[in-house]
Order: sequence, then C-alpha cells, then structure tokens
Amino acid sequence: MDSTVTDPFDTDRFEDSRNRLASLAYRLLGSAADAEDAVQDAFLHWQAADRQLIKVPEAWLTKVVTNLCLDRLRSAQSRRERVRAWLPEPLLDGDPMLGPADMIEQRESVSLAVLTLMERLSPLERAVYVLREAFSYSHADIAEILDITESASQQHLHRARRRLAAVRRRGGEVDPASARRIVEEFLAAASSGRTERLVALLTDDATAISDSNAAGPADTLLQYNTPQRIAAVARAGLKPTPAKRRLAGGTPTIHYALVNGAPAILFVLDDQVIGAVTFDITNGKIATIRGIAAPTRLTRLAEAWRQHEPDPPLITQW
Repeated sequence: MDSTVTDPFDTDRFEDSRNRLASLAYRLLGSAADAEDAVQDAFLHWQAADRQLIKVPEAWLTKVVTNLCLDRLRSAQSRRERVRAWLPEPLLDGDPMLGPADMIEQRESVSLAVLTLMERLSPLERAVYVLREAFSYSHADIAEILDITESASQQHLHRARRRLAAVRRRGGEVDPASARRIVEEFLAAASSGRTERLVALLTDDATAISDSNAAGPADTLLQYNTPQRIAAVARAGLKPTPAKRRLAGGTPTIHYALVNGAPAILFVLDDQVIGAVTFDITNGKIATIRGIAAPTRLTRLAEAWRQHEPDPPLITQW
C-alpha cells in the first residue's frame, strides 16, 4: 500500500491520540492555537511516513509532536525576548487539551502560573519537565524522544524543577469552596469600590498582570506589584460605569468558572466571553491576578463556554 495514502484505520489511530498530543503540545507551547497547528503538522508527518515501519505509533507521534514544538519554541525565543510580553492562553476546565489531571504534578504543569514560568526554561528543560511530570515518561524514553542522554534528561529535569520550585511552594491545592468565596469577595469589593477590603484580600507580595484591553495589541502587558496599586486598578477596572458598558458593547454578565484549574471570573456578553480574570490563591489570599481580554487569547475558551452549562451568574447586569 502507498504510504502516502492514509487508510481509515491509520486515521483512526491518529485521532485516538489527538487529545493526548494536543495536551502535550499545549503544555509545551502555552498556546492552544499553536498546539492545534503542531498536532496538524504531526498528522501531515503521519500521512507521509511509511507507517508499516512504525512499531509503536504512540511513541512515534509523541516524538514528532515534541520536536515540532521544540522547533516552534526555538524560533519564538528571540521574538519573545524582544517583546517581553507573553501570557499563556487560558482554557476552561473540562477542555480535553488540558489533558491528564490525576496527579498534582499533572495539574500543576497546566496551571497558568507554571505555564508562565516555563517561559524562563530552555526548550529542552521545558520538554523534559512536561514529559516527565505530566506524562510520566521515563528518562530512557525522554532521551529517545529528544535525542539526548539519560543523564542529560535528568539534569534538565533538575534545573527545571529548581526554577519552578517557587511556584510549587507557593501554590498547592486550594479548597474549591474557599477559593470561590475569596473570588466573590474580591469581585464584590472591586465592584463597590471598597479599596481597603481589596487590599486585605491580597498577599503582601501580590502581582497583577493584564494584556491591556480587547482593543489593544495582545503583546502589550500591564503589570502591578503592590497590593495598594492592584486594589486601585481592580476598583477602576471592575466597578461598572456607563463608559465601560459602551466600550464592551453592552451589559455583560459575570460568571464564576475554573480556568486551568484555578478560580476565575468571566465577562460574558451575548454568550461570548469578552474577558477573563484568573486568580492564584495561597494561604487564603490572592497572590496573582491575570486579566485577559485580547480576543486572540480567548478564542478556544469562548468556544468551550458556548457549549458549557454555566451556573447562575455572580452579577447578572454588570
């Protein structure tokens, strides 16, 4: 049989692996759109390969996707260093691209905090960390996938864990009910302009970052590093006004959601997510806030939301 022709059986074998491959690519790239492109490129490689010579399709596909992602990371490094503005693309909990979540290491590897910090890793460190922590590959398998030695794999993992240790120490599992209560208190205080209460809900070293607004460029980030400044910005941004409603194009509802395993609020207008605010919570307080409004970062989340059965909104008319 001509190896360039994909029969239904071979297509099914690839499709059976698609979600796992997309989850791998998303963890490596931090972008759902880029992950989808990498998986599609892998499918083209699969079509062109002599599949009769592929003994373990899962291993072969994992290697192809990983190396396609490494190529993307390496080509993007200099651009990202120049721009110095990057946020991971948020995903609604339940999205298959988030992948396995049975172990804390798997959940951590897809958190926005870890995805953001992984930008500081080298491409190889990032790949080893994801393959080992999220997918439990042995160092022997990782060495085969990345064409490195087992010793090098172990060294890359050690460096990656060391660089990400601050997130792991600060994070940890948060009681869902407590997390929701804190977020609801934050939203109520910001909407009513209660600055003192906002400051009390933040850790002393809290940070906030946002991608400007839906009208601005996605590579422009704003960052705030003191509880007082964060509270002032949150009050200014979340307190509803007629001008903000005109900018939004209407009166959105505000919903509570889980995004990449973390509590979040979503601004929804006509069943379209127009903004997301995510929260990292530690020791009962908010440590990090991320505001995301650039449409390019919300595309997949918005699609998932339209197929989602949400709880009643926290605010019906913002």
